[in-house]
Amino acid sequence: MTDSPLEKKPVTPAADPAKAVDVSVRASDADRDRIADILREALAEGRLDAAEHSERIDGVYAAKTLGELEPLVRDLPGSRPAGHAGAAPAPLPYAQGGTCGKDNLVAIFSGSVRKGRYRVPRQINAFACFGGIEIDLTEAIFEQQHLQINATAIFGGIDIRVPENVTLRQKGAGIFGGFEVYTTEEPDAHAPVVLVQGAAIFGGVEAKPKIGKRLRDLRDRLRKEL
Repeated sequence: MTDSPLEKKPVTPAADPAKAVDVSVRASDADRDRIADILREALAEGRLDAAEHSERIDGVYAAKTLGELEPLVRDLPGSRPAGHAGAAPAPLPYAQGGTCGKDNLVAIFSGSVRKGRYRVPRQINAFACFGGIEIDLTEAIFEQQHLQINATAIFGGIDIRVPENVTLRQKGAGIFGGFEVYTTEEPDAHAPVVLVQGAAIFGGVEAKPKIGKRLRDLRDRLRKEL
């Protein structure tokens, strides 16, 4: 992931000591998610174009400290100093009690499938060597807003399907193979963000939305079941 070209500027101490922020404090996943929420709202309102939004999102997930996060939203309404107690966004419409682990899928001269109604972790590692892996997220329950899929295909294939209204991004490459991710930017600030990264070596990785499958419909069904 490349560093954001935005120049880091010194943060002026707040007049109210309660609002002062130690910019050297390491950023948490919650801090990054909060900044990403502000950027998605700005994209939906037309304050940022797609290129600016993508550039700043890259900066969010490259940031190590609170001081590196604050400049990314300094010129946007609704931003707060990083780490401020009142900066948390409204609760996201995801299932509670989230899973924070990893899911490992391996297919060597075989096949592996993950589909149906299951709780998605923060990270999925998929490795296919002379085999195939299918990852279908269209009926899954997203308990976190950000999912990273590390996909490596060597003389094999990995097929990924997501709902239509999910933001889909890629950081991968094909080496004598194909790494095809149909990237999308969903204007809904609460939409999950799926990042597919990795490599296809004499193999193929494909990720794209599945027509007719929308996450909001699935959330509505979940509320009825609960």
